[in-house]
Parts: sequence; C-alpha cells; structure tokens
Amino acid sequence: MTSRTRGDKAEAILEGARQQFMANGYAATSMDQVAVAAGVSKATVYSHFQDKASLFASLIQKMAATKLGVFFDLTQLHRQTQNPTDSLTQVACSMLDTACTDEQSSAFMRLIVAESQRFPELATTYVENVAKPVISQLTQFLDSHPQLHLSDPEATARILIGSLVYYIILEEILGGKQTLHMERDRLVATLVNGIVQSAS
Repeated sequence: MTSRTRGDKAEAILEGARQQFMANGYAATSMDQVAVAAGVSKATVYSHFQDKASLFASLIQKMAATKLGVFFDLTQLHRQTQNPTDSLTQVACSMLDTACTDEQSSAFMRLIVAESQRFPELATTYVENVAKPVISQLTQFLDSHPQLHLSDPEATARILIGSLVYYIILEEILGGKQTLHMERDRLVATLVNGIVQSAS
C-alpha cells in the first residue's frame, strides 16, 4: 500500500472534517471524530491543525479559493473589456448558479448562521475569507470601469452582493423557492440595470 503524503493527509482531514461538521454541527464535532473520518490518528490531525477552530477556518479558506474563482474572475472580465451590463450580469448569474447548485456551499452557510451566536469566530472567518474579498473585488471593478461613474462604488457593491445573498438565503435555505419564487434573470436584470443607469 502506498503511504499518503503530508498533503494527502491534510486533504483527507479537511474532507473528514467537512463530513463531520455537516453531519453533526460545529459544537458536536470532535477532533477524534475527524480523525476517524479521515482515516488518520488524532495526533496527525493536530500536527496539521492546531485546534477545531483553525480546522474550520482552513475549510472556509479552501471553499473560498475553489468557489469564488468560479464566478468572480474580475481580472478576466477586465481583459475582455466587456460593457458593464454584460460583466455584472455574468458575475451575478455565475454567483447565483454556483450557490444554488452547490449544496456544500449552502450547507456551510446554514452551519455558520446556526452556530455563529455561540461561536462568533466562525462568522468572522467567513466574513474575512468570503464576504470581504468579494466586496473588495467588486468595489474595485465598479470603481475602475471606464464606463461607470458611481458616487459610491463600495455601497453599490454591497447592495448588489447583499441582494444576491438574500435571494440565495430566501430561495435555497428558507424554502422560498416553493412559496415566494422569483426568476433569477428577472432579479439580475433589475439589479444590473439599476446600477448601470445610476452610473451613466
């Protein structure tokens, strides 16, 4: 049997932790459970991650690195020199498509919301690694686009992201898809047109 490298073990631990956090919640998950799920010793888990909080933070960082790049490559949008309507529509639709089809992301959001009162560091980790980079990159995009002349790019970025996140929470987490559904394209078109018209 081929022995696993340190990197392989770290990936196994992260996957084991993801499974346990999703199944049991943050408070009820122990490092012993993570070790069993990952197929490694408890000592190996601690050799990679200082404690449960740092393990959860690493999971969030991994999710941010793999998920955000899927829909938020503003560097690529700049290179394409698209008009702002096309650029913002692409970003918004990609964000909604990714979030609404990726159960892992929705499950993490539910976990963070549910556990954040008892463990505020979980919310802090999410804000620092997911929310803050998204708002920062979108603000930079809105501020630097030659066809947009917004009085407050950061507030505009927060309005756009906030509306999209609320749509995801309402549709995917609170079950609004069955009772209060709105078509994705209708929402996106209204948001994007409002931004572009205000910046003209």
